[in-house]
Amino acid sequence: MTTTAWDRLSWFEMPRPFIEPTLRALRLANTTLDLLFYDVNVLSAELLSRGTAVASGESETTDLELSRGNNPLRTLDLSALSNPEGSILVVDASRLPYVRPFADVPAFLQYVNGGGQNVKTASVTGVGSSALGSVAFAWNISSALGEPVAAIVPGYGVADVVQQSLGGWFGFGLHSWIKKVVQEVLANTAPQTASIGRGLMMSAPHATANNGAPVFQRGSGSSDVLHAILMKSPNIQRVYGHSKGALVIENAVSDVPAERTDRLQIVTFGCPIGEDTPVAGYLQFLGLIDPLGLLNSWGNRPDKVIPTHHSTNTMIPLSMSVSHLAQTCNCS
Repeated sequence: MTTTAWDRLSWFEMPRPFIEPTLRALRLANTTLDLLFYDVNVLSAELLSRGTAVASGESETTDLELSRGNNPLRTLDLSALSNPEGSILVVDASRLPYVRPFADVPAFLQYVNGGGQNVKTASVTGVGSSALGSVAFAWNISSALGEPVAAIVPGYGVADVVQQSLGGWFGFGLHSWIKKVVQEVLANTAPQTASIGRGLMMSAPHATANNGAPVFQRGSGSSDVLHAILMKSPNIQRVYGHSKGALVIENAVSDVPAERTDRLQIVTFGCPIGEDTPVAGYLQFLGLIDPLGLLNSWGNRPDKVIPTHHSTNTMIPLSMSVSHLAQTCNCS
């Protein structure tokens, strides 16, 4: 039997049962960063005061109990925190069920364009990039605005591991390019491996290599997901991003038509982005003692320099108070 070039490329594949547990372990380790950069303690305390605890493992709670809202955050158990495929979590700090999960983009769009039309804001987090940090950041914004916020929890695949191992905190633009290139190499040499961690992205319109494996159109899966949401849901009028999440927003809106962006407000924390895309307004905060944010601004100027560092965890002195800043930015 003749061995084709395609057969030889398949030698690069590794079994999913080997790769996925590794990705889950690495992603779970990243949740420790959430404790540093996001208001996780405030989130836990507020939920506990309302008789709800953030679960850290599997639960025997029944689906009926979940539907009644008796245990609304069971979607943030250990499996959700480590899930590499990504999700969209609608966070409402004002009312039960507090967190409403969506595993794919079509289900979220059906909700936000139907019964969930009060969801007008989306958020994207940075370094930790897990469900816990995403919910904590969105909770701050929801508390400030008094309305629900759709938190995009990025997928976590092999390309993300490579990018992070090269120092993914620094030079966000450069590392976004690196991640895009790695994903394209994987797509053309190990298509099954390239698909792991891309479940959310693949549920939206997405680009593929010749063999059908997913590739990024806008630097990351999160940007592709946010772009799809902005294209299909005119209800989303505000987008908040922290750290690397700001770059996700910049890439996502770059080719959204003007009729979709003319009412869009963009607010960033800790990473000013370019304002090349015309939108209703930009408001960008950078900490005076935030060398990480300054490094990754690539010369982009913030609208406001405030006496803070990079973290939004209000338990740490001189952190960015997202709730306070969101209340004062008049992005209604």
